[in-house]
Amino acid sequence: MSTPSHDPAPNHHDPAQRRDSAPNHAPAPNDDSAPNLDFAGTTPYEDYVQADVLTHLQHLRSDDPGEMVFLVTTQVMELWFTVIVHEWETAAAALRGDDLPAALAALKRSTYELQSLNDSWRPLAQLTPAQFNAYRSALGEGSGFQSAMYRRLEFLLGEKSASMLVPHRGAPRVHAELEKALQEPSLYDEVLRFIARHGQPVPATVLERDLSAKYEPSPQVEAVWTAVYRGEQDSPLVRLGEALTDVGELVWRWRNDHLVATRRAMGSKTGTGGSAGVSWLEKRAAKSVFPELWTARSHV
Repeated sequence: MSTPSHDPAPNHHDPAQRRDSAPNHAPAPNDDSAPNLDFAGTTPYEDYVQADVLTHLQHLRSDDPGEMVFLVTTQVMELWFTVIVHEWETAAAALRGDDLPAALAALKRSTYELQSLNDSWRPLAQLTPAQFNAYRSALGEGSGFQSAMYRRLEFLLGEKSASMLVPHRGAPRVHAELEKALQEPSLYDEVLRFIARHGQPVPATVLERDLSAKYEPSPQVEAVWTAVYRGEQDSPLVRLGEALTDVGELVWRWRNDHLVATRRAMGSKTGTGGSAGVSWLEKRAAKSVFPELWTARSHV
């Protein structure tokens, strides 16, 4: 017959026993300030944010510890592209409906998002060539110009090119979305249609242009913006022009930050995916979006 066991007297000098005997400070069930901690499945936060999906999308291809920050930073950039495309599509739809306040609000939000996108370069901007080369081969033929969401962003800026759909032929859904975006008016097309409906002499050749082609600057549109900026400075069209200029400036900064980060990491070597690398980025950085808004300033 076994004898009942007796627990030894607590030793209050033993840290482990002190922890075990510490009172449970968890909130009582009837405490109104206590969060709900018991869920049948995943948490509502996880259901909404999909954090578990996001934090398991990093599949490293090298042993270099720096690859993780490169991969996560690139993924964060893709998410910012998605948000900014949403804002500019919202602004374009609002302009089609002659809702200028809604368009200005979306453009304003996008400037904050562009600033955050541009800040994404900071973790990568200090890479030395040796640090970048440690995992560069993991990219293979991968290159940022293959980003479908960035391509949609560029299309909304009027930077249209049917050839940029070619890399996505193997992904039918992505290809279809890009083809649709190629044929639709850009954000700037909607701006010019809006100001034309509000009495500005935008030429028909601009309003009826081939929407799948890259937007080319027009002297007549430059004259329109010159007249707008010579007028009442509190006018709705000046506010619209300034909102677009804010966007254009931040896009220019994005392109230049990309150029500087690439130049620091790899010099003038050929870019991943066979691109021209720095020389190609230099050409992109030299261009302004919404071009007449910048050239008109010389005539005001």
